[in-house]
Amino acid sequence: MITDIVNLLSNTFLSMTPLLLAAVGEVIAEKSGVVNIGLEGIFLITALTSTVSTFYTGDPILGLIIGVIIGLLSGGLHGFISVYLRGDQIIAGVGFNSFAYGLSILTLIFLWGDYSSSPSIPKITPWSLRIAGTNLVIPQILIIALITAIASWYILEKTGWGLKLRACGEDPRAAEAMGVNVNKTRFYATTIGGGLAGLGGAYLSIGWLGSFTRTISAGRGFIALADVAFANWNPLIAIIGAFIFGFADASGTYLPIMLQKMTGTQFTAETYLFLTIPYLTTLIAVAAIMKKVKMPRALGKPYIKE
Repeated sequence: MITDIVNLLSNTFLSMTPLLLAAVGEVIAEKSGVVNIGLEGIFLITALTSTVSTFYTGDPILGLIIGVIIGLLSGGLHGFISVYLRGDQIIAGVGFNSFAYGLSILTLIFLWGDYSSSPSIPKITPWSLRIAGTNLVIPQILIIALITAIASWYILEKTGWGLKLRACGEDPRAAEAMGVNVNKTRFYATTIGGGLAGLGGAYLSIGWLGSFTRTISAGRGFIALADVAFANWNPLIAIIGAFIFGFADASGTYLPIMLQKMTGTQFTAETYLFLTIPYLTTLIAVAAIMKKVKMPRALGKPYIKE
């Protein structure tokens, strides 16, 4: 029983890591007034580029760096379209998701002749702690994610730069009157958000799975968006949300294994029902808190300086 709990907790840590990174990055972007629903696409394209880099160089650290860079560029692209071109932020995000999905399949076919997955690549070995005869897995990138969440909360709530950024998302005209360059602040915030999501996407391939598949993101970008609302745009609460959603994701995979061991029953089609657990949990959590959340007042609204 203890072994099962430790294994479930390990899987939870693995699953919550990309969710937390993307959620914290999105909190920063949305606090400035820009919503980026293209997190799913950023996960896909950064996991892909990290995989390609690691495959040809054999260096997962380089792959991780490439993923962050591509994430920054992706966030910057969304920021440019949303802030300076005043494009529809939702349509831009949906378009990027579609682009990333199509590009990932074309790349798989072009490089490896397979439309579903890449060959195995070297992974970053996580830390492990021996408990009850089994290993509790703790990804190093999870530690980075936790530190980032805490630091982001402090910067947003306790510093002058955080006050200016929050003003851009609440009342951009008042922020402009304070001497804040609203568009520049929003652009930088969205770029930073893309970089954090890029780190999460790189982690999916070189810190967790050790390969790239066309379904590697599996809706995690949208779950990260749900975590932002669940946390009421608070990076510290986003840690709790990421753990809950990560636990639900891990349960969907590990629960049928535990039940098969306990009952001796072999699950087949029923396994797919268990895989719906993280998505049902997301729907329930968002439905439960939507009346209590208070989003930035200028979220999703382009700022036009008079």
